[in-house]
Amino acid sequence: MITIKNPEEIKALRLGGKILGEILNTLVKMVKPGLSTGELEDEAVRLITEAGGRPSFKNYQMGTDVAFPTALCVSINEEVVHGPAYPSRILKSGDIVDIDVGMEWPVVNTLRVLHKLPINKYSKLGGFYTDTSYTVAVGRISPEVERLLSITEEALYLGIKQARAGNRINDIARAIEQQAKKYHYGVVRDLVGHGVGHRVHEGPAVYNFVVDDKDEDNIVLKPGMVIAIEPMINLGTWKIETAPDNMTVVTQDGLPSAHFEHTVVITKDEPLIITEA
Repeated sequence: MITIKNPEEIKALRLGGKILGEILNTLVKMVKPGLSTGELEDEAVRLITEAGGRPSFKNYQMGTDVAFPTALCVSINEEVVHGPAYPSRILKSGDIVDIDVGMEWPVVNTLRVLHKLPINKYSKLGGFYTDTSYTVAVGRISPEVERLLSITEEALYLGIKQARAGNRINDIARAIEQQAKKYHYGVVRDLVGHGVGHRVHEGPAVYNFVVDDKDEDNIVLKPGMVIAIEPMINLGTWKIETAPDNMTVVTQDGLPSAHFEHTVVITKDEPLIITEA
């Protein structure tokens, strides 16, 4: 289901997105050799709670009998996405780590009253959802992997430039895919971006690769849509598989993967990134 957010809802999303961007920035700055993923998780939960929010990934139903256990997805090296922060793992120099975080905000009524915000009728706690991620180097990494991170982040912003009213999903997808193909990287095809705001995941699907122009998912973007654009780009093949924990997605060839994400509002003018710090 695709929903159009009204100005009051976008105000709430902008406030929450700004907070979430600052939280992610804090977590990224923590990253160093010897840090544990559990330490990142604990700090994320503390910061989100102190801000009057709720971690939107924790206990999220991923499928039959599988609930995601942590606030963060912490995915290391060949892990593409959905790596749980616990059991805790130690980061070492040469690793890359994707920190992916979502938040429902506000879930504290005093904040809602203070900022004169609406209630999200689709959530029991009434907050609005934003989502963002960043892949960061741990210590020194190889030039080859450093380039993968740089190109993937560039692909995100090239995609965002196309997130304009009147454009289609394929305009975003084409910008991302063309950037990756220049370097012979694999664009993950089994996972895509998504709408966000009223729910953690909602329509539309936001592809990182071009679909048939006549595909029903190749929708026209309209003002008030809120989408999470998130290229997932692999150093090798685009093919992925699920690890034995039934959560973590890994590259099929074991080569590194990078993932960057922002929540973006489609406006009548320029796209509005709401999860920047």
